[in-house]
Amino acid sequence: MTTPDVDLTVPKRGHHVLRDGFLALDCRLFEAVAARHWPGADRVLPRLSRSANHGVLWFGAAAALAASRTPRARRAAARGLASLGLASLTINTLGKRTVRRPRPVLDPVPLVRQLKRQPITTSFPSGHSASAAAFATGVALESPAWGAAVAPVAATVALSRVYTGVHFPSDVLAGAALGAGAAFAVRGMVPTRAQIAPPARPRADVPALPDGAGLVLVANTAAGTADRARAVRDALPGAEVVECEPDDVPAELEKAAARARVLGVCGGDGTVNAAARIALRHGLPLAVLPGGTLNHFAYDLGVEDVRDLVRALRHGDAVRVDVGRFRSGERQGVFLNTCSLGVYPELVRERDRWSHRIGGWPAGVLAAWRVLRADEHPLEAAFQGRSHPLWLLFAGNGTYHRMGLAPGRRVDLADGRLDVRVVHGGRRPAVRLLAAAVAGPLTRSPAHAAVQVARLRLDRVAPGTLLAYDGEVTEVEGPVTLEKLPEALTVYRPLTND
Repeated sequence: MTTPDVDLTVPKRGHHVLRDGFLALDCRLFEAVAARHWPGADRVLPRLSRSANHGVLWFGAAAALAASRTPRARRAAARGLASLGLASLTINTLGKRTVRRPRPVLDPVPLVRQLKRQPITTSFPSGHSASAAAFATGVALESPAWGAAVAPVAATVALSRVYTGVHFPSDVLAGAALGAGAAFAVRGMVPTRAQIAPPARPRADVPALPDGAGLVLVANTAAGTADRARAVRDALPGAEVVECEPDDVPAELEKAAARARVLGVCGGDGTVNAAARIALRHGLPLAVLPGGTLNHFAYDLGVEDVRDLVRALRHGDAVRVDVGRFRSGERQGVFLNTCSLGVYPELVRERDRWSHRIGGWPAGVLAAWRVLRADEHPLEAAFQGRSHPLWLLFAGNGTYHRMGLAPGRRVDLADGRLDVRVVHGGRRPAVRLLAAAVAGPLTRSPAHAAVQVARLRLDRVAPGTLLAYDGEVTEVEGPVTLEKLPEALTVYRPLTND
């Protein structure tokens, strides 16, 4: 039985003795694993080990997670891959070049276990183990449930590297530690959703519905809500669920409000906006279940799936949130997410023209291309006593923040502020809009600016100018006033201390 070149017969002192003792123990553990035989492992573990070459196994796992169509799973997949990428970069640039340890001698390992192609890089640390630990840890940091599903596979991949004879146990342990560290480093740059959950205030006094009795939930069937509606019925048998076509949603919401203790809605941002208007008018608490493409309000609220909403309803957990309002002549409306004038309403209208033919996302790309290449003049509006040519004026119901490198989102839906972004008129609107998006909300430049206010009045707006709010489009009748209705709406959401 062959061991690494370690002289165990010559007494040494200090760190040399510790090092040699550690290497001897590492070698004995390697030989102990080589001497063990687990039924079926000789066929399974080499194949599993090969499947993880170049991260193929983890890319497949990420695709499977993304296919689940839940936002938490998609975020977990993205975080797992980002962690894997950082771990691989660290291993290849620092790890392998720092400690040039030879691979184990394969004499103790049965031939049936040995890989057909032996790795030629140095042994310490194990890149496969680092990738496995990085992916599994990254997934678990975003979604503990999915992390628990991935962890056994990751642990088996790490074990396979010793079982097939390509690494010593210490190589695997060091690689796993580096991989887990990479996942935590990624979390430091891009916080998880749990780290930036909306504050659980101001809390609202609402009824707890243990079995859902008193809840009437209207589901927009065009948003593909059949599975969610079925899940609500299963979890809350006392609830009433009404499924209807988009054109019937407003009428069904009005009927539901007349008999409900809690008005529920399942659909996209436009459907949720309609429910919010009716809940405000009837003084009812609102239960929101995301069922559309973007679901900005539900996700920023902290409700991502049926489990989140059911937990909040059963416990009677709710908060009060701000509502934005726009007024122009006789026209007025509310918005839970954003309100905008300029290029974006044109884009929404163009997207709606194509979405039923080619689908939502392709229609959005086509609309952006058509609108931004058009030779249109900027919107003219006056505010704060001065007239401005504008490509875009965006007002968010609450301040949008960046978290590390993550895209902007709201962490407080009751901050009393309109987050106003302006992209000034000039040449090349596409470049200006891109610069504003990349630079962030609090920058000022000749191309764009941002302020937070409670109220904004826009004068000299031409009648017929398009205004978009929560994905819907209307025409204004002249001057436009945007304002906040502080803590006007009560909404169920699971509280962070549950």
